[in-house]
Amino acid sequence: MAEKKAFVLRVNPDMLKELEAWAQQDFRSLNGQIEYLLSEALKKKKRTKAKEDEAGDVTG
Repeated sequence: MAEKKAFVLRVNPDMLKELEAWAQQDFRSLNGQIEYLLSEALKKKKRTKAKEDEAGDVTG
């Protein structure tokens, strides 16, 4: 298992309340929910980049 590194994250109170509620709905801890959301964003970015690369290969 990869080692995890702790760091401070500043979030405005309204966003924090929404994230806590969302985490609770998904049966996750707040930390787990934030990790999940970041992981999904990275996966989406990689898919988008891969599509852009494929499009470049077809037209270039």
